[in-house]
Amino acid sequence: MTSAGGLVRRALKTQVRRGGGGGGSWFGPGTQEGPNGVLFNETPLAPGQVRRWEDWELPYYFTGIATVLILTVGLSAKPDTRIETWARKQALERLEAAGLGEEAEA
Repeated sequence: MTSAGGLVRRALKTQVRRGGGGGGSWFGPGTQEGPNGVLFNETPLAPGQVRRWEDWELPYYFTGIATVLILTVGLSAKPDTRIETWARKQALERLEAAGLGEEAEA
């Protein structure tokens, strides 16, 4: 009985010997003969008809818009927690404690 490693090794050698997998490139000619004017495989509507939304579209768009609004409001209202802001505040407090606060800011 052959070990599993031997089977894998033999399969890989065979694959290398054959030159890898065959069959055309990713950008092959395809099977469609020409443009048919159909986008996303939707059949064109008759003139005067309005396209109805699918069941997933309303929650999808609502969630996207709500996410943008929440992030815009939330990120614009977040506190300034940068180390530079904290260090400036600490430095001004120390200068004021030493009696140099008004002179340093001028």
